[in-house]
Amino acid sequence: METKVEVLEGNRAKLTVTIDEQVVTDRVKKQYKEFANNYNFPGFRRGKAPRPVIDSMLGKDAAVAMVTDALVNETYPLAIDESGLYPVGEPDFGEKDMELVKDKQPYTYTVEIGVKPTPELKNYDPVEIEMPPEGATAEQIDEEIDTLLEHYYEVVPAPANTKVKEDKFVDLKIAATDDNGEDIPSITNDELQYGIGSGVLPATFDEELIGLKKGDTKQFTIDIPSEPTAMTSALMGKTTSINFDVEVLGVKKKKLPELTDEWVQSKIGVDTVDDLRKELEDEIKSQQESIFPRLKESRALTALAERFEGDVPENVVEEAEATLLQDFFNQLQRQGATLDQYLQQQGITSSQFRDDVKKQAADMAKQDLSLDAFAAHAGIEVTEEDVLNEFEESGVADPKGLMEQWRQNGQMHVVRQGILRQKAAKEIVENAVVTEEKPEEKKSGKHSKKADKKEEAAAEEAATEDAAE
Repeated sequence: METKVEVLEGNRAKLTVTIDEQVVTDRVKKQYKEFANNYNFPGFRRGKAPRPVIDSMLGKDAAVAMVTDALVNETYPLAIDESGLYPVGEPDFGEKDMELVKDKQPYTYTVEIGVKPTPELKNYDPVEIEMPPEGATAEQIDEEIDTLLEHYYEVVPAPANTKVKEDKFVDLKIAATDDNGEDIPSITNDELQYGIGSGVLPATFDEELIGLKKGDTKQFTIDIPSEPTAMTSALMGKTTSINFDVEVLGVKKKKLPELTDEWVQSKIGVDTVDDLRKELEDEIKSQQESIFPRLKESRALTALAERFEGDVPENVVEEAEATLLQDFFNQLQRQGATLDQYLQQQGITSSQFRDDVKKQAADMAKQDLSLDAFAAHAGIEVTEEDVLNEFEESGVADPKGLMEQWRQNGQMHVVRQGILRQKAAKEIVENAVVTEEKPEEKKSGKHSKKADKKEEAAAEEAATEDAAE
């Protein structure tokens, strides 16, 4: 078999494949023999019918048509691998004009395919990235302790004049009715402890409570949201709105436990606060060891993609999107989950999911093409040894057999492309210029009078609560 590649416009190529005369002759002979053995031809013993009789019974092109299909299907994947092409999308064989093989003659066919574009980067210098400082800082340990204390908070009464805010809890007496004025038992409650921002009731309900104090009452109506909450899901389709009559029985707030040796002994199971800090420090370092290599690679490849010149071809983005979706649904299937369950868990709509996948596909395609550009510039190549190592590292019993199976199926370009990009990514990460990320500083600037008043009110309320305690 011989192959020839002609580069066409629009990231397409024309592949010409020529199959040796002897291969065609042997396959035609084999096909007639199979017909003679598989069918009954009157006047002839099975397997003895001559070609003219077979042609008259099955059609003069039956044998050569089957040989043509078989040879094209077998040789096209091998030709792709041999020519070093990276196809994108489906091949176009021009089947209406495709000639059939002729006995005792070489056979040539052509196919047009979309191919991976030849991208360029603005420059090929080592990428510059920032990384968080290694090791656990006192601030990081303090943040972990604060998060830990949050798990053990208590809800305690706030001073009587405390207003309802986003970080507060409130005891409510609620009377709820539907569009027809009928009571809604699932919401009506003589004393309900409710957390502002908890999402149990819609955000519009929370907004009505902001600014109220103990003893205040309020009547208001909210619409049933399209995205149900815990208390409104059972009302979908039964009413379009909820009428509320609420009374604030009391305002409460979180109270975190005091961090002492006694507390960590009883709740965490370590002897002292210092022991807890040491454990958290070790945990942060362990997390860094597993996360930092991936973080460095992610930032380096993101920086590389920013140098990409031009636009990513739509067919490349579409292929990346198809790959992402296939991987995603395979993962869902392994977990025994459905798309609806995933969307509900993430709190997003199907439209948001599609938009997110499209954006990820566009980013992934740009990053992949940037790696291809770097690999070409750096002269990175993939050897047969690299390919074999990839299959051996997969852990299969017969790596050479699997490798040949992939070759026959026309999938070797996928393996080669993956190895090429791995090599390029490794070189990019190793040569990246890394500077330590500076901690974020509080932004200073002029505040509006309104903002100042809010800050003063918040400070005054906090002082009142501290005095009451």
